[in-house]
Amino acid sequence: MIVALIDSGLGLLPTSAWLRRLRPELDLVLSLDPDGAPWGPKPEQWVVERVSEAAQRSLDRGARVIVLPCNTASVTALSQVRELVGPDIPVVGTVPAVKPAAAACDSVAIWATAATTASRYQADLIAQFAGESSVVGVACHGLADAIDLGDRAAALAAIDAAVERTPRGVGGVVLGCTHYPLLAKDIAARLPPGVQLFDSAEAVARQTLRRIDALGVDTGRGVGSVEVFVSGRPGVLPRSAEAFEAGRTLGAVQV
Repeated sequence: MIVALIDSGLGLLPTSAWLRRLRPELDLVLSLDPDGAPWGPKPEQWVVERVSEAAQRSLDRGARVIVLPCNTASVTALSQVRELVGPDIPVVGTVPAVKPAAAACDSVAIWATAATTASRYQADLIAQFAGESSVVGVACHGLADAIDLGDRAAALAAIDAAVERTPRGVGGVVLGCTHYPLLAKDIAARLPPGVQLFDSAEAVARQTLRRIDALGVDTGRGVGSVEVFVSGRPGVLPRSAEAFEAGRTLGAVQV
């Protein structure tokens, strides 16, 4: 079975790696868009068209499930992609792990891009899922861009700056950008002891597998291939992906 994952950049790697770990027989089609990245500041209709084009291309390649491991794509284009592909193709979106973090911690910081931190979307998530927990947004300037470039030094500098802006005493940090889990170990090492990290990559992967299982399709016929599209063109994962374990794992089997 072919599962397609769509993101502007390397944010699709954590969920893809979880799928690879949990169901290595699945064939993956990864669509990145370096020509159009980042998607966050772009007009809504532009994002819808960009994501829809990638979804249609995935269908043409035989995808039976589509995953949007990207907050911007999920917020902006999820309903349109579902309408495009029809009821027989599950489309799985991504939501930052605010709910489980708030359930586990009295105080939570959400690390995200500057655009997401200031967005109505994040404010609505907090209002809906934070409950009695105290939640603060922390803009991680430059972190996603540094990850896409594979620039570890710049990424670590952005993490250090975000740690400085994170209030002391928070019990949990939500990684509110799908790029950030690629550096989860580095983030955890720089936070005070005892602070829990929460991200959505594993949950999205497991939800994808539940949707696959509900289809009743034999997934054992796949060969575990990884096919990559770069802004609509057949290609390979960017060299920057090699800076991360997930990128190296997936890059080793891409076709």
